Amino acid sequence: MKIAVACEGKQITEHFGHCQNFRIYTVENKTIVKEESVPNPGHKPGVLPNFLADMGVKVIIASGMGGGAVEIFNDRDVEVILGCSGDSKAKAEEYIAGNLVSTGSICHSHDYTEK
Repeated sequence: MKIAVACEGKQITEHFGHCQNFRIYTVENKTIVKEESVPNPGHKPGVLPNFLADMGVKVIIASGMGGGAVEIFNDRDVEVILGCSGDSKAKAEEYIAGNLVSTGSICHSHDYTEK
């Protein structure tokens, strides 16, 4: 299973689409066996959920996310965990242990202009 975390470096960023990178954790038998950083290819509506799902991600952990992205993840059978902050690996480990619960923090306004 692969878990993606929206980050600035190794820290969870405030908004999924504007993250610098995704920390991708490959999990086998409840243990992280591989950790990598993948740059954000760009924030455009619908792109990131499909990008991550196509990589085999089954869980996305973020602070906030727009409703459209949540819907695409749901359609792609990717579990969405929102309302998180702090160290990405620690949150991935909390998820693996069954101790991480989503607050459902969906963002309702977006600025899609290029940064």
